[in-house]
Amino acid sequence: MKKRELAKVILTAVMLFTGMLAEHRVIDISGICAATGTFTENNIMLIWFLAAYIIIGGEVLREAAQNILRGQVFDENFLMAIASLGAFFVGEYPEALAVMLFYQIGEMFQSYAVNRSRRSISELMDIKPDVAYIKENDGTILKVHPEEVRIGQIIVVKPGEKVPIDGKVAKGRGTLDTSALTGESLPSEVETGDEVISGSISVNGVLEIEVLKEFGQSTVSKILEMVENAGNKKAPAEKFITRFARYYTPIVVFLALGLAVIPPVIEGVFAAGGISGDIFGKWIYRALSFLVTSCPCALVISVPLSFFGGIGGAGSKGILVKGSSYLELLAKCDTVVFDKTGTLTKGNFKVNNILPAEGEDKEYLLYAAALAEYYSNHPISDSLKNELKTENPKLYERMLEEISAADIWEEYEEISGHGIKAKTSEGLILAGNKRLLDREKVKCDTVEEMGTIVYIAREGKYLGAIVIADEIKEQSGEAIKALRDAGISKTVMLTGDKKKIGEYVGKSLGLDEVYTELLPGDKVSHVEEILKNAEGKVAFAGDGINDAPVLARADIGIAMGALGSDAAIEAADVVLMDDNPMGIAKAVRISKKTVKIVKQNIVFALFVKILILILCAAGIATMWAAVFADVGVSFIAILNALRAMRI
Repeated sequence: MKKRELAKVILTAVMLFTGMLAEHRVIDISGICAATGTFTENNIMLIWFLAAYIIIGGEVLREAAQNILRGQVFDENFLMAIASLGAFFVGEYPEALAVMLFYQIGEMFQSYAVNRSRRSISELMDIKPDVAYIKENDGTILKVHPEEVRIGQIIVVKPGEKVPIDGKVAKGRGTLDTSALTGESLPSEVETGDEVISGSISVNGVLEIEVLKEFGQSTVSKILEMVENAGNKKAPAEKFITRFARYYTPIVVFLALGLAVIPPVIEGVFAAGGISGDIFGKWIYRALSFLVTSCPCALVISVPLSFFGGIGGAGSKGILVKGSSYLELLAKCDTVVFDKTGTLTKGNFKVNNILPAEGEDKEYLLYAAALAEYYSNHPISDSLKNELKTENPKLYERMLEEISAADIWEEYEEISGHGIKAKTSEGLILAGNKRLLDREKVKCDTVEEMGTIVYIAREGKYLGAIVIADEIKEQSGEAIKALRDAGISKTVMLTGDKKKIGEYVGKSLGLDEVYTELLPGDKVSHVEEILKNAEGKVAFAGDGINDAPVLARADIGIAMGALGSDAAIEAADVVLMDDNPMGIAKAVRISKKTVKIVKQNIVFALFVKILILILCAAGIATMWAAVFADVGVSFIAILNALRAMRI
């Protein structure tokens, strides 16, 4: 709120108040009339109110005139100008000034509301880094703009600084605050080898980061681009209000014109004295009140402001919505379809059980499996190595020594769909599924446990099996319940995993339907079938990389844990900036609250305006009631719209 505008409002309000006191003889101005000898009390009142009117309404008159010259006649500036000048014409000076004063007060509150809503989105803009510090080969540090940094260069991030570009920690250990990105208040620990995302803030520790992406392709750039473009994708309700105002305004102007001309002519024909100025004055006043009442400000302002507030409120919780159209679609959603891995489960495999064969050692079984799998980058291989490192650091060190001594195995083969065959320092080790051992003619027991079974054999002898499973996220069950509470009637899971595992996850979380052993194309087919049968809209939540086709096909695509994922940000309509499925329930609640507020504002504004329009036409309501119908309704609608920001 600018000081100059506030000063004009205060000055005009004081002049309106003193003018009304003078009009009602509380302040005596007869002495001024006698002193001038020329001006009557009415002349002085006109000059006083007109001066105040020019102070507060000069810019509105100028805008109205400029718009008329551009061919844009019917807007709120035109309505306010005609109504207020007309009130002067019929001698209602206080009402004329009040119309313009309260209109400007309404505009100030609108400006305040929009700025407040923008601030919540501007907080996201604060994630944009201003500088990057490149470490040269000779150890010198060079300060540059992030756009000048190239892939492979090393940048240094000190405590309190933002990570300017996506990369991987090359040296150092520290803590990163990602709350501006994810809404998660707890900081995350990072060390050498961990990937970090731009926009994070270093809390402690000096990090040397190897750059993996150019600035334009980094997470922070993608997020900012998405936020900046969010306003371009308007909701159907916003488009309707824009079209409504385009036709509504000229219609009410012609109705007001008809109200000013037709009734007085009819009344004059039947009146004893014929058509008189008093009759015209009475109906012109009603027409002017009609014009003030009809101004569509409350609708034109509050509807987009509500959506803007909803998008800003969601952003503060780490939920990025690409536009108000998707917010409105999400509010109509009654079915949510989930991918399993990385969405409802953690997507990082963990050793659940170690089952040595009779007479075999449990620790050696894990050691042999990790040794054989060392050169593989498969998630299952990583889980075996991590388990050995955690449970038996000495054996892990021994494995590293053997790896270092051997450089690479004499014989190493990753057999697609079977597993690994490696000739190690411990002999020929097989690590894979039962088909691998059957192929190599090694007898083994069939293990019946939930998860992926890795069978291990050494030199043709069966050593045992290790059970590896993907963990269900702690928040998944709570998220499904929260979705039901938010009005989602059906939850479905699509997965390429085995039937037994998929059904176990589905049953554990209380999902309505589960489809397993699906290829990416099968997932699209299933979503299309669900779209045909669903009563409302269908949302699909996936990790945004393998599920990009399904994200694009669903009514609303929601990318889970999509930080650093270009595919997610491109394909999804809603991006959750952490991997917490509770964000889906939050997004649904935010969308429904926002749309509810939009509907409340539309119904309230139309009801009050139609009522006052009828009363104005009947001569029951005065210009003051018209001012309330315009400015008062706008003010209430704006306050209601601001509720969309509070989550």
